[in-house]
Amino acid sequence: MPSVRNRHDGMARAAERLVVPALIVCGAMLIIVPLLLTLYLSLFDEKLILFPPRGYTLDWYSAIVPNFGAAIVTSLKLGVLAVLGSLALGVPAGIGLARHRFRGRGVIATLLLAPLTVPGIALGLAIYVALVAIDERFGSTVTGSMVGLVLAHIMITTPWVVRLCLAGLTNHDRAAEEAAASLGAGPLMVIWRVTLPAMRSGIIAAALFAFVISFENLELALFLTGPGVTTLPVAVLQYLEYHIDPLVSAVAVAQIVVVAALLLLLDRFVRLGQMVR
Repeated sequence: MPSVRNRHDGMARAAERLVVPALIVCGAMLIIVPLLLTLYLSLFDEKLILFPPRGYTLDWYSAIVPNFGAAIVTSLKLGVLAVLGSLALGVPAGIGLARHRFRGRGVIATLLLAPLTVPGIALGLAIYVALVAIDERFGSTVTGSMVGLVLAHIMITTPWVVRLCLAGLTNHDRAAEEAAASLGAGPLMVIWRVTLPAMRSGIIAAALFAFVISFENLELALFLTGPGVTTLPVAVLQYLEYHIDPLVSAVAVAQIVVVAALLLLLDRFVRLGQMVR
């Protein structure tokens, strides 16, 4: 019996040595191959995507701003406002949930993280109906405006801010805060001088994730954009209705490069890999 068991253990270890690397390679290929294909398509010197191409060019990258400049500016403004709003809500919420035990804490935590569990299309439709009802009730023009988009994007980015701020305080010892309080610092001074510096990595990571999520969100924008307020994802979708050329691939590659550069730059200073575990 021991020999049979040892044989089975050896077979299991051999299978693990083969299967695990194979799964890692498959996962890496699923991520890398579409990225390489997108990069390849963005270099085609064709008005239509045909294979093989007649040649290669970088002209599609210079056409991004003329075609999508206004939408890029709108998405940048929306992303910045969403970051500011979600930080204003998420940082105090993260501190409160991490440092205090009170009645209803679990309910508040669930509500703050609830948007992560709702499909984007359903959430966008629900917000649209709610904004229409508000406009009809008060005679406002929130639907289709930047205000409605900002409020909706704050809703979907705040859960990420709360989660990353909680992660930022996970390994922070409260002794420093208690010591500051015992030396006469008030609650606000303790938060400003001790708690927030301890959360610096989490706050920076939260701001980055909130911006990326807001900038690339399509589901909410499909319902909430209006005349003169078009985000980049919606502009790209509208462009695809009438054009089949490599310009969209160039836009995708440019976004990937910018986001990757931000991630690498911030990871050098705030160790994002540890924050999102």
